[in-house]
Amino acid sequence: MYRIKDLREENNQSQSEIAKILGLQQNSYSQIETGVNTLQVDHLIKLAKFYHTSTDYILGLTNEKKPYPQTPKNIL
Repeated sequence: MYRIKDLREENNQSQSEIAKILGLQQNSYSQIETGVNTLQVDHLIKLAKFYHTSTDYILGLTNEKKPYPQTPKNIL
């Protein structure tokens, strides 16, 4: 479902390490990885920033790992 397990394993990190970054318990993070629980938007954004990738990549909407360029704040 999500690519968070692949990203975590590629970076040799444990579920506990990523759970701590997100402010979750390890078992809560495990349930997100396995699809029991959904990934909250704020956690999705944190993970995208942490892994230097796009939210679309994590969600499986693109195969491009490289994050999108930042939009200047004065345009929005």
